[in-house]
Amino acid sequence: MQTLKPLSIYIHIPFCVRKCLYCDFLSYPASEVEKESYIELLLSEIENQSSFYNSHKVISIFIGGGTPSILDGSVIEKALCKLKNCFQVEDEAEITIEVNPGTVTEDKLNSYLRAGINRLSIGLQTADDEQLRVLGRIHDYGDFCTTYEMARRLGFKNINVDLMSAIPGQTAESYCDTLKKVLEYEPEHISAYSLILEEGTWFYENRDKLKLPTEEEDRLLYEMTQSVLAEHGYHRYEISNYARDGYECIHNKVYWQRGDYAGFGLGAASMVGEVRWNNTRNIDEYSTFMRQDVHNLTKEEQMEEFMFLGLRLIKGVKKSDFRKKFRVPIEDVYGNIIEKLHKDGLIIVDDSIRLTPYGIDISNYVMAQFLF
Repeated sequence: MQTLKPLSIYIHIPFCVRKCLYCDFLSYPASEVEKESYIELLLSEIENQSSFYNSHKVISIFIGGGTPSILDGSVIEKALCKLKNCFQVEDEAEITIEVNPGTVTEDKLNSYLRAGINRLSIGLQTADDEQLRVLGRIHDYGDFCTTYEMARRLGFKNINVDLMSAIPGQTAESYCDTLKKVLEYEPEHISAYSLILEEGTWFYENRDKLKLPTEEEDRLLYEMTQSVLAEHGYHRYEISNYARDGYECIHNKVYWQRGDYAGFGLGAASMVGEVRWNNTRNIDEYSTFMRQDVHNLTKEEQMEEFMFLGLRLIKGVKKSDFRKKFRVPIEDVYGNIIEKLHKDGLIIVDDSIRLTPYGIDISNYVMAQFLF
């Protein structure tokens, strides 16, 4: 009997009410006609491509964007029905949808439950309404409260809340207030990221006008996140992700541990084995399901990814896993680098290699050392 390999599926919904001022994701406002046309193409892609994954079983599905929750709930039901008809989806698969406060109704949430969605990821960012306005978000804190409370009342038992620090005008006091307010709701998972100014965004183009925190202030907020969440029972399992016991995000861990994943929709990325590809980002080309940048990863690239993705996890990478995958001791490849980083207090080395607290603070530097 064939043993099926685990697979995670990402569905990209590129539509949003309006573009946030800091956002560089592939997302944009669209008419109802454009949305309907896109969904039909998406369903066709899922059906046409599914035969390539006959040797896989689906352990997680993530519907992201954009703002998937601006679509009618019946559309999400239809998409998940198509997935379940075309793929072998495990009964206990983690199925997540990203939702934005202000775009969610009781009918939509009930549709998600009927479709088998068992995890919500709510994009709050901050509980400060003025900071939400600065970010260009369409909701206020009250909208978040309404959405969260409604989701709990209807039966959702696994909820993530997205938070952001280093927002223009944010202080340690206002960020602490956001953490306090979110913790009162006791979500199972919290993702906490620092604002990054990405090229092509309004924030980047107007960065000289923004009252951004200093590097020292940003680090203070970063440290506050870890200490406050730890006090309330959340363990940090990845650089920017915290969970209560049993609620680590299965889907995202597949990326960090270089598992197989299939992406459907505009611009979605896939990797199976050591082959990676992306769908076209051009909506006019999407009807042909054009794949771009199909790339067979070299052994060196595989090693690089093994290290810089694996080191994002607090538990780090196991030496034995490296040797099993690449048939060579990790010291033979990265011995000098490991020795230097250990001497500099950036990594801990025993049967695994993982970042120290200082190493986490400058993780981009540490991970760059593992690039050939």
